[in-house]
Amino acid sequence: MSDFHLDLSPLKEPLGFIKLLEWFFSMFVFATCGGYKGATTILVSCKGVVNRTVTAAFAYPFRLNKVIFSSPDPTRCNGTWADFHLVGNFSSSAQFFVTLGVLIFLYCMAALVLYLGYMHVYRNDGIFPMIVFGLLNMILWGGNAWFVYKETSLHKPSNTSQDSGLYPPASGI
Repeated sequence: MSDFHLDLSPLKEPLGFIKLLEWFFSMFVFATCGGYKGATTILVSCKGVVNRTVTAAFAYPFRLNKVIFSSPDPTRCNGTWADFHLVGNFSSSAQFFVTLGVLIFLYCMAALVLYLGYMHVYRNDGIFPMIVFGLLNMILWGGNAWFVYKETSLHKPSNTSQDSGLYPPASGI
């Protein structure tokens, strides 16, 4: 009763079809961000020198502050050229995005295996759906509790302290 039986009928239902779409699009999430490469070019004009372009190439994980507009010709601008950096470090956001895409991809694969191979166990056994619903409910409640904690005075320091300078010192009444 608990062995794998391939049944493609859940793909005709929203439960399986949406999970298949999520699996398909999650591949694009990490592929487009992880494989992205770009460049930016500036036109350098110096007094008495022909205009030239300088290019800085960047790619995932988007640590732009390490990308340099460096001059290939050290005599450019009469030797006064200094290396310039792009601004910003977006590596944590990009890595989070790619990691989330990979985790969604793996989750959707596992869910599709469950839906397509073990749906008969899921539908016939009353305890398994309750366990799944209980775990999802626990994750939802935990996320809500974390949000409440982060947005209340339990996490943030009090802004009304004497050292903050928000209120004038008390008069000696």
